[in-house]
Amino acid sequence: MFRPVLQTIGCTIFPCRAPKTLPRQNPVPAVAGESGSVSEEKGEEKNNENRNPQQQQIVDMSSITSKNRRGVVHCLTIVGQIEGHQVLPPSNKTTKYEHVMPQLAAIEESDEIDGVLILLNTVGGDIEAGLGIAELIAGMKKPTVSLVLGGGHSIGVPLAVSAKQSFIAPSAAMTIHPVRLNGMVIGVPQTFNYFERIQERIVQFVTRNSRISKEEFTRLMLKTGELAADVGSVIYGEQAVELGLIDHVGSLSDALECLYGMIESSRKEHPRDSLLPEAGTAAENREAPHREKRRKSGKNVGETGEKSEEKRR
Repeated sequence: MFRPVLQTIGCTIFPCRAPKTLPRQNPVPAVAGESGSVSEEKGEEKNNENRNPQQQQIVDMSSITSKNRRGVVHCLTIVGQIEGHQVLPPSNKTTKYEHVMPQLAAIEESDEIDGVLILLNTVGGDIEAGLGIAELIAGMKKPTVSLVLGGGHSIGVPLAVSAKQSFIAPSAAMTIHPVRLNGMVIGVPQTFNYFERIQERIVQFVTRNSRISKEEFTRLMLKTGELAADVGSVIYGEQAVELGLIDHVGSLSDALECLYGMIESSRKEHPRDSLLPEAGTAAENREAPHREKRRKSGKNVGETGEKSEEKRR
């Protein structure tokens, strides 16, 4: 004879009781305009109104432009994972190349910005997107300084060396490893040949923009026994400088001092931009000759007007 199922699973049946009736409460009348979505939108609009332009620039583009008597510096951050041609999940902190590339082009053409400070704390990401950003930074004529904070891993290595001068914090780390591919891989010789060509592009860029040799960088990339589940190496601040991968060990103040020194040297190389030493910006310095020409032309126009008035008399 089979036992009841409820007993088999160890359940106990209690007699049903009538539920207690609670006193009736009058519903609170809803006030128009105070729904959750509307109030959240109003809160966001109020926060946007309270932000100054610099705060809004940080929220929108993760960058900021600061100005003082020594020059105008644009600070660009490359953090999280560098997003490629596919959009990553919202939970991932990403740097989008379609945001960074136009910024770099605008900075290079701007008369108001004197130099660029790049702050790096990235785990790496898409190879082509990272190399594209690194090539843009390396091709800029304006002074550029990079600072590795926390980590500059994988494709973050070319980004770190792309600036004219590079710094790394003593506690920061950099991971150098071979190229990896997500998705379907066809096991044919052409696939491995493609890997080698991509890897060669990265090696050439890094060795061209730093003091490390090709042999040393390749050795670090293919090193075994250091990473538990991968091939490669992890190097830290002072070691990166000793290998010639990074130029200096330092912090924010060191990177800014180096950048301002480069800006001053750039002004000395272009005397026309230094006619107004108190102005402190490239735009104001370049405006000086034009302002002087307009002042002289205005004086001549006034004199011509007086002479013509005398002739009419």
